[in-house]
Amino acid sequence: MRYASYRNSAGQSTWGAEDRGTLYDLGPSGLNIAASLKDAIVGGLLSGIGPVSQAPSQPVDGTEFLTVLENPGKIICIGVNYRAHKEETGRPDVAYPTVFSRFSDTLWPHGAEAPLPAESEKYDYEGELALVIGTRAWKVSAQSAFDHVAGYAPFNDLSARDWQRHTGQWIPGKNFPSSGPFGPYYTPAEDIEDVTSLTLETRVNGEVRQHADISDLLFDIPALIEYVSTFTPLEPGDVIVTGTPGGVGLFMDPPTFLAPGDLVEVEITGLGTLTNRISD
Repeated sequence: MRYASYRNSAGQSTWGAEDRGTLYDLGPSGLNIAASLKDAIVGGLLSGIGPVSQAPSQPVDGTEFLTVLENPGKIICIGVNYRAHKEETGRPDVAYPTVFSRFSDTLWPHGAEAPLPAESEKYDYEGELALVIGTRAWKVSAQSAFDHVAGYAPFNDLSARDWQRHTGQWIPGKNFPSSGPFGPYYTPAEDIEDVTSLTLETRVNGEVRQHADISDLLFDIPALIEYVSTFTPLEPGDVIVTGTPGGVGLFMDPPTFLAPGDLVEVEITGLGTLTNRISD
C-alpha cells in the first residue's frame, strides 16, 4: 500500500492510504491512526493497519498533495552515484560517497509549481530515489542496513548549477526554496520485494532524459547507510536521497536547463510519478 500527505476536501492537512485512485484518510480527520505520516512511520504504526475502506475518502484526481514527509530531522543527499552520471561528469572513481545536506524547508509537494530561482540561469533536474529511516541507525553494518529502512519515495533534487559551482561545496546550489519535490507517495519497504529491480525515469515535457535501474548505483543502499551512519546517527524519519542517473541538463549537448512552463516528471516503478511544472 502507498501513503500520501494531502489536504482533505475541507482543506485540512492530513495523510492516508492510496488504493486504485482513491485516498483514505488515516489522519486526525479520519481514522486518526497518527497525526502525520511521519509520526506513523516513526511510531511503526503502518504495519498494523488493517482495511481502510471505512475511512473518509476522496479521489486522487483533484487532491492537493503535501510534501510526503514533513520536516525530516536530516536530509542526506548523495552526489554522482550512478555509473552513467559519473561518466558524463568526467569524475574519477572515488573510494567514498559524495555527501551533502539539504534543508527540510526546501521540500516541495507533488503537483505544485516549482518556481525558477531568479538568481540562477542554470536550473536543472535530478530524479532520485529517496529512502526513509525507520529505526535508529548508528554505526550499522552494510549487512544489517536494510533493517533500518522504513520505505521509499521519488525525489527531484532540483539544482542551481551556477550556485552549486561557486565553490567545491554544493550546498548553496541545492537549497533554494521549493527545490526539493518529494512524493507523491511513500511505499513501505516491506511492500517492495527488491528495491534494486526498480527503474527510475525522468521526463521533461514528455521527453525521457534519465532512465536507469536502481541496481546501477555505484554505492548501493547498504553501503550508503553504513557510511552515513558512521559519522552521524540516523533517526526515524530521516531521509537519504541516493543520487541521480546520467542525463541531466548540465551535460547535454548543448547544456539544456529548465525554463518556465517545463513539466518535470520523476517516475519510479510502483512508487508513483512525481510531477512539477516549473514557474517563473
